[in-house]
Amino acid sequence: MQETHFVSSFSNNTNPFSTPRPPHFLSFHTHHHDFASLPPPIRTFQFPILSSKTTVSLPPKHPTPTSQIPSISPPPPPPPPPPPPLNSDFQEKMLFLDSIGIDFLSLIHDYPPVVSASLSDIKSTVEFVTSMGFTAVEFRRIVGMCPEVLTSRVADIVPVLTFLIREARVNGLELKRVINRRPRLLACSVKDRLRPTLYFLQSIGISEVNRYTNLLSCSVEEKLIPRIEYLEKIGFSHRDALSMFRRFPQLFCYSIKDNFEPKFDYFVVEMGRDLKDLKEFPHYFSFSLENRIKPRHQICVEKGVCFPLPILLKTNEAQFRDRLEVHQS
Repeated sequence: MQETHFVSSFSNNTNPFSTPRPPHFLSFHTHHHDFASLPPPIRTFQFPILSSKTTVSLPPKHPTPTSQIPSISPPPPPPPPPPPPLNSDFQEKMLFLDSIGIDFLSLIHDYPPVVSASLSDIKSTVEFVTSMGFTAVEFRRIVGMCPEVLTSRVADIVPVLTFLIREARVNGLELKRVINRRPRLLACSVKDRLRPTLYFLQSIGISEVNRYTNLLSCSVEEKLIPRIEYLEKIGFSHRDALSMFRRFPQLFCYSIKDNFEPKFDYFVVEMGRDLKDLKEFPHYFSFSLENRIKPRHQICVEKGVCFPLPILLKTNEAQFRDRLEVHQS
């Protein structure tokens, strides 16, 4: 009975912690009268009860974009790669050429194909050429003028020497002088370059080709014929043009753009001369326009005299002054 009284007493008292009635929008209406004594169900939200000793861990607060500026210093540069190991053949070539006074690295810059050349072939070529009597200084000059000599095999050089002596009629005693003057001859093909050029020069009437062996390394199609055509273009007949080259074969060596054109323009416009003067003296193109042709022509204009081209250009300074004094007296 005591237990019953306690329960009854507790249920009749007002509990301060009892759940309040829900608001009207949460009330439920039912038509079952049997359950009228039950309070309507309500939706409650359960929240954890925090005691004074409970510790709540919050996520770290991220800085706003403006609260902290990230570091923008560039990363340190990577270390330089180690140098590639030198090929033993490359080293040997470098040491060998250095021993005869040739800078291999400079040679590579001017003529890269030497890198792939066989060391044994290079040694054979050096030994063969120097055995002809060329000094170390002369050989270095030959390589400087024509690096292709180093990559030419002995089997290719021997036919060149044979051609020069037998077909071009070069005296054996003059062979060294011919090579020193035009080292490129050693790197030319007899079949594709030397022999066709020899036949062409002979066909236009240059019989003593051994006096102009430097022309043998020139291409007929790319160098010789275009210069003949230029003379025809400026007014010479084909026959007269060929006669000028027979008279002065070195005319084939001069540049059309840098030599023929400016000197011919001055000859016609400033000097006012006739083509006949050039036909008789094609050596005109061998003199410097700025240092010889212009100064002497201007002096003649001031003095009121006109010399033939050979006297105007070939005489030395003293002879030229004497000629001027004779014409003034």
